[in-house]
Formats: sequence, C-alpha cells, structure tokens
Amino acid sequence: MNKAIKQYLERHGFGQFSPKAVLFDMDGVIYDSMPNHSVSWHQSMKDFGLDMPYEGAYQYEGMRGVETIKVLARKQWQRELADDEAKEMYAHKAEVFAQQCQLTPAQIMPGIKTLMQQIKEDGLKICVVTGSAQHALLDKLLIDFEGLLKEELIVTAFDVTHGKPNPEPYLIGMKKCDVKPWETIVVENAPLGIQAAVAAKCFTIGVNTGPLPDQMLTDAGANMVLPKMTILSNRWKELMAAMG
Repeated sequence: MNKAIKQYLERHGFGQFSPKAVLFDMDGVIYDSMPNHSVSWHQSMKDFGLDMPYEGAYQYEGMRGVETIKVLARKQWQRELADDEAKEMYAHKAEVFAQQCQLTPAQIMPGIKTLMQQIKEDGLKICVVTGSAQHALLDKLLIDFEGLLKEELIVTAFDVTHGKPNPEPYLIGMKKCDVKPWETIVVENAPLGIQAAVAAKCFTIGVNTGPLPDQMLTDAGANMVLPKMTILSNRWKELMAAMG
C-alpha cells in the first residue's frame, strides 16, 4: 500500500496524497451488473448483424454506449455510423438490458456498502462516475444507497462529451467534489475506466470483479489491483493509515 502511494506521487510529481473524495465506477463496482450487460450487448448487437462477444462487454466497459457501437461498426462494417443510427441501436440495447434486469436483477456488490460507510465516517465525499445511460440502474442508485450517495455527485453518460478512456468523466467528478487529483481515489474494474482515471492523474484502485486477467488492469495503469470489493473494504483503514 505504501509502495503504491509512493510510486503514484513520484509518477505525477505530487508532494502529498491526501484523499478527500472517492470516485466509484458503477457497473461491476457498485452493482454486479456486468453479466446482464454482457448478455444484452451480445443479443442486441446480433439483432443488427454485429458481433459483440460476451467478454467484449468487459473490454469496452466504461465507454459510452454509442461510442462502443461506432467502434464495433468501424471494425466490422468498415464504415462510420451516424449519431442517429448509433443512438437507435443503443436504445435497443437499453431495452434488452432492462428486460435482462427483470429476469435477473443486478445485485449490490458485496462489500460496497460497508466500504462507503467507512468512507463517509472518515469525512470523504463519495461520487459515482459511470459511462452508463441505463435508467434501469441509475434510478436505483439513490434508493439503494440512501444516505450514502447524493444526486449532485453522480456523473453519467449524459454529463460528458467524451466517455472513458477519455479523462473527462473523472475530471467532471473531481469538479463536482471540488477536489484535486492528489485528493482523489478512483475505484474501477475495467481497463478503459482505469485509463480514464490515470489520465486524470487520480490514485486508481482496480478491483477485478470480472473475467479479465489482472494484468490488463495493471497494464491500464492501476496503482494497485485487488480481486474483490470486500478486500478493499477490509483494507480501507490500512489505506487511510498509509496516507499519514
């Protein structure tokens, strides 16, 4: 933990690490929702003649949906999709995802509430930074995390021009929290999200809740990689102690 913090400070030339806010990704971090995304991406894109492998949902996670579709079309159809066409396709994906959530509702990730409670008790702000535009999940956040999350500290695909791996979502999250990079911890589970957080110069913890190898999160720039949210929750006090 101390080594990771030291390397982070040296990498960015910061004099101190004094967290005042924790910015969480949503899918695969707050909710165990990625299996539903995986199925809905595969099925919905198949309806349009595009191949989205089940594991592809994890590789593209964090990117805005319309951008993901444009990337797929560019690779498989060798053409650029118009915004309207990509939005129509993403709307279909959202419908399939909502249906999938009704069949198998996404559960709250084990350990996340305990972690957020510790963060709140330590006086740090909590912000959600997601590339999602899925109302099926966004509408649940404030209900499921009442007392822990505030609507004004949620960044979604509707708030940004450029999704992850562009740093814009995390830059907006920091602005909402009124913090600097060395005052920020990001918790991510996806390579593109980690790249975005690292580009925003935040201390980035990768929690590998999906099928991708740990090395992909490390290669994306994560300052440390853990296998479960419960482990991060259990090590939270250790992280706070390492600051001081």
